[in-house]
Amino acid sequence: MSDETMIARKEGRAGRLTFNRPKALNALDHDMAMVIEAALDQWRDDAEVDLVVIDAIGDRAFCAGGDIAAVYRAGIAGDSRPGQDFWRDEYRMNAKIAEYPKPIVAFMQGFVMGGGVGVGGHASHRVVGESTQVSMPESGIGLIPDVGGTLLLARAPGHVGEYLGVTGARMNAADALYTGFADCFVPEAEWEAIKARLVETGDITSLPASQTPPEPGSLAPQRAEIDAAFAAPDIHAIVEALEVAGGTFSGKTLNTIRRNSPLSMEATIRLVRMTRAANTIRAALEHEFRFTWRAAELGDFLEGVRAQIIDKDRNPQWKHALDSLPEEDVARMLEPLGPDWAIWEESK
Repeated sequence: MSDETMIARKEGRAGRLTFNRPKALNALDHDMAMVIEAALDQWRDDAEVDLVVIDAIGDRAFCAGGDIAAVYRAGIAGDSRPGQDFWRDEYRMNAKIAEYPKPIVAFMQGFVMGGGVGVGGHASHRVVGESTQVSMPESGIGLIPDVGGTLLLARAPGHVGEYLGVTGARMNAADALYTGFADCFVPEAEWEAIKARLVETGDITSLPASQTPPEPGSLAPQRAEIDAAFAAPDIHAIVEALEVAGGTFSGKTLNTIRRNSPLSMEATIRLVRMTRAANTIRAALEHEFRFTWRAAELGDFLEGVRAQIIDKDRNPQWKHALDSLPEEDVARMLEPLGPDWAIWEESK
């Protein structure tokens, strides 16, 4: 292994992509996203590559999200462009994973958050294990579930997607299978042998059938309570429904909602529903880019990162209170972008 943070190479009949930033929980930065895209482009028509395997070094995380330190530093200096460039290039890479003509197998241990979902969550074959914890917690830092996450949320049963996007609740392996964020549970002790067979044979049928996770999920039992509240038209109505319902689930959910960015949560609800209607990866990413393109300048993103990651005081001062969120500010974040900010190469 080299010291590269994203290791791309060919082995046997497979293209291999390995996250190699274990001390940083394999956080995805701009350069790493570009390495993934370049490798996928190179292997697309390579007759020696039958499939792609994506994995990660370290037990704690497949990828715990995007590395947003550089984006934050530029943003507080008044320059939104580095963030806009990063998200545009990352989203293009996410779409290539989702649309790839060859099988892609992602082995996702530990934390799979944000940008990690954008890499592993769009693979054609998504393997989870005992340690897997999947989440889209962006509303807590003034962002929205992006990297095509709104597509996965939109396809989850009922209104579980709205719940997960608003609260950032973590899913274990059973929950990830239930919501469609994963396809296959295999004990992590078996993963290396499976990878070796895939590399040697290039045969996707050597991937074993999914087993039953040892730990049950929480989302299926909570489905009725989730749907009852999160079918409501907006964040205000969701809060009202939870307050009326009462109980442990409602109380815990309300506590989370009252910590997160109101602007981000309302935009998340709308984005999930916009994507549910369109139901394509490109529509999801184009909708999400409307928000992230404006996030540093007009949203709560810089304050959320400051409070949660930089100063760690866990006391963000959001632009709006939950009970006084202006409709025009939400609408402004979701207005279509002009042609100068097209994501896809053929549109530039």
